Amino acid sequence: MSYRTQFGSLNPSFGSGLPPGVKWLIFANVGIFLLSFFGYLLSGDVFLHSFGLVPYDVLHRGMIWELVTYLFLHSLQSLMHIVFNMLSLWMFGTPVEQTWGTKRFLQYYFICGVGAGICVVLANSLFGNPYQTTIGASGAIYGLLLAFGMLFPDQTVMFSFLFPIKAKYMVMIVGAIAFLSSFQGGGTVSNLAHLGGMIFGFLYMKSQFSSRRRTFPSSASPRFSLSRWWKDYKLQRAKKKFQVYLKKHGGNDRPFVN
Repeated sequence: MSYRTQFGSLNPSFGSGLPPGVKWLIFANVGIFLLSFFGYLLSGDVFLHSFGLVPYDVLHRGMIWELVTYLFLHSLQSLMHIVFNMLSLWMFGTPVEQTWGTKRFLQYYFICGVGAGICVVLANSLFGNPYQTTIGASGAIYGLLLAFGMLFPDQTVMFSFLFPIKAKYMVMIVGAIAFLSSFQGGGTVSNLAHLGGMIFGFLYMKSQFSSRRRTFPSSASPRFSLSRWWKDYKLQRAKKKFQVYLKKHGGNDRPFVN
């Protein structure tokens, strides 16, 4: 089933295998989760302390790579953390990558993830705990939810895997939950990352819509062409009426002034 959006006609294919971007992101996340698990058994939370997102480290120690590495770490205390993120990445990332292509999909994924990290760093540094560690791909995943909702607004999805709902309404609900939850305190999985990922995703999508609209000059719009055609039609009718008037009043001997 195809859908019309501001990007054109789109055809989400949920049953067609994993595209390369989604596949390698899942492999990377699962692989690092397993390494973190065995590393924890051997030497404690070495991955968490070295690669988790800590605002103080980013701002005062220059460890800016944490804005990327935290996306590949997930809670070892809750298996559902990585399970939910990877299921969402598969379900919503697959049609987005099939629509945009791998390069643009990965660009968007990391823009949302890094943008979510920036929001966490700024908010925790100004109002929270600058030493609080944040991990997880949820910021990027929530950005994908937003992209899916904007690309396929009328696609029916299973909200929380329980009941069907249109994608555009799901995005509104998820966004409202992320906004309200961002005012609550959190552990290593920050609600601010959810909201930040959606904010950066929205800004990216709006910039893409605007750039595509600018590629079409106003003179090429259907409304303008119809108006111009109607004006030309009325002008031609007026010319014909004037010619008939001249013929009836002996105007054949005079030259026609156009």
